[in-house]
Amino acid sequence: MKYSDYERWSKRVAEWAQRYLTTIADRSVRAPTDPGDVLAQLPKTAPEQGESMATILADFERIVPDAMTHWQHPRFFAYFPANAAPASMIAEQIVSVMAAQCMLWQTSPAATEMETRMVEWMRDALGLEPHFQGVVHDSASTATLTAVLTMRERAYEWRGISSGSAGEKPARIYASAETHSSVDKAVWIAGIGQDNLVKIPTNQEFAMRPDALRQAIAADRAAGMTPAGIVLCIGGTSIGASDRPDEIIEIARDEGLYTHVDAAWAGSAMVCPEFRSIWTGIDGADSIVFNPHKWLGAQFDCSIQFLADPTDQVRTLSLRPDYLETLDQDTIVNYNEWTTPLGRRFRALKLWFLLRAYGLEGLRTRIRHHVAWAGELAEKIRTHDDFRITTEPRLSLFTFQYAPPDTHANEASEALLKRINDDGRTYLTQTKRGDDFVIRFQAGQFDCTRDDVLSVYDILTELIKE
Repeated sequence: MKYSDYERWSKRVAEWAQRYLTTIADRSVRAPTDPGDVLAQLPKTAPEQGESMATILADFERIVPDAMTHWQHPRFFAYFPANAAPASMIAEQIVSVMAAQCMLWQTSPAATEMETRMVEWMRDALGLEPHFQGVVHDSASTATLTAVLTMRERAYEWRGISSGSAGEKPARIYASAETHSSVDKAVWIAGIGQDNLVKIPTNQEFAMRPDALRQAIAADRAAGMTPAGIVLCIGGTSIGASDRPDEIIEIARDEGLYTHVDAAWAGSAMVCPEFRSIWTGIDGADSIVFNPHKWLGAQFDCSIQFLADPTDQVRTLSLRPDYLETLDQDTIVNYNEWTTPLGRRFRALKLWFLLRAYGLEGLRTRIRHHVAWAGELAEKIRTHDDFRITTEPRLSLFTFQYAPPDTHANEASEALLKRINDDGRTYLTQTKRGDDFVIRFQAGQFDCTRDDVLSVYDILTELIKE
């Protein structure tokens, strides 16, 4: 394929994309395929000679779409969404065409400076104080890893970078059991180890208990260990649980510990001032992460980490060999020094398109609808004798069980969930609440409607009648 053919085939792909997006609601949400089905249709070796774009696109349409779970489907209520508003899609096309490697200011002046401004726009939109700066990562997992690495190096006074952690007192990281598994993986990669991630008990609201946190820190100091940092949760993935930043950050200050707040999903809802009570005290945090790709409509991947002061993170991660120097420029920002990869994509462009195309009020309206519709669905399910709400709605997330008389609720709920997802009209997932197997619902797909959300009740009741 030549550059001269690009316009023709781009139009062909755009036409396919339009058909796909306008008919997506007619598809099964989850792929009705078995493991190995796609693999069996792909040749075992690459072709020796190039093939025509017509052949390639025909094979794509034959093999791929029906074997994908459709994340942009308006009845996708599983996990958290990975949204892609149309304006964001357009921006990503432009990014793909320019194909820039935005590792340094000199390799991408516009990308670097737009990233600075988009972080400021989002900081203000979420109601954060103006001292926060930030960086755009690929995902919250990367942001959490950078925070954990910074915790480790602060605790070891940056000796870990030069001599490693051997011989140092074990660094201890504190978090509740409601934090995401990315925290566990971060302590593995950072060399801290799973045994040094201390899971703090939670209260009846599933928030980290301040008294238990203080006790754990004191016990670790007495045992000769090195408390390094605390990871807080705002809107946890499982049931939407949130810690109390005001209470936990006060302890962190008393103990001299670095704090990182994982608000990957719920952070988007903070564009609505009425929801900000769940993170009261957030401006005292050292690091905060949220994902515009989850609920605001920015195409995956796009995760923003706000930093009260980037100095410690840059000191932990910055590495500037001679070939990455920008001559005669000492005051520029190179965002690769704020994160783990050297290579970086132009992620800020889709934020620029998104925020301008829909405006903050347009995004607020969507989130308010999702929260209201999820609450309405929960109330409807509550009225049915065979269902029980197991965790009340937190923003747009709640859980429930199928518990008809004379049945084991865990087994009945699991069997029903399988039938729901095999049915294909909607897609839900499961989680655990204590020992209970519960069905998890979360509304957040960019273009879902009230009818899409309430259709879940109709599907549930239809399936249990069969």
